[in-house]
Amino acid sequence: MTEFPEEHEDQQDEKSKSQIKREMHAYQELGRRLTELKPAQLARLELTDKLRAALEEAHRHTARGALKRHLSFVGKLVREQPDVEAIQALVDRLDSNSQAHAQYFHQLERWRDRLLSGKPAEQEAFLDTYPNADRQTVRQLVRQATKETAENKPPAAARKLFKLIREVAENAE
Repeated sequence: MTEFPEEHEDQQDEKSKSQIKREMHAYQELGRRLTELKPAQLARLELTDKLRAALEEAHRHTARGALKRHLSFVGKLVREQPDVEAIQALVDRLDSNSQAHAQYFHQLERWRDRLLSGKPAEQEAFLDTYPNADRQTVRQLVRQATKETAENKPPAAARKLFKLIREVAENAE
């Protein structure tokens, strides 16, 4: 087995210039995606005050060069955040084109379908998972949705139930 000198081992731990550039571009892209979020969505993230101010200021830049420089600055601030992975996960989940968003949406749809099955065990499982959900409202919407299905009416209650599930799930995080 060949042993490498200590100098060579130090070089293996260092990142290449290309790797550093890829990471820099990834942070800038995350910063760009953050500028596209609504204020209510940004409020859910744990960001430094400096980054929040930079994200608010991003909308004021209209010149292409100025916006590019500002996004570079935002990328630098994103890199300094304590929990970049959590920020990335939430942005992915909020982005309707991402796989994470699709999985989250399908999970909510499964909860709706399970609740509409009419089994009390499913309602209890939902209420155990999300204890902040209003038990009475959930039961009432399930009953209304079942009644609408039996009478071949539009699924207004099922839509309200889905909206309630989404709100409860978002508030639980």
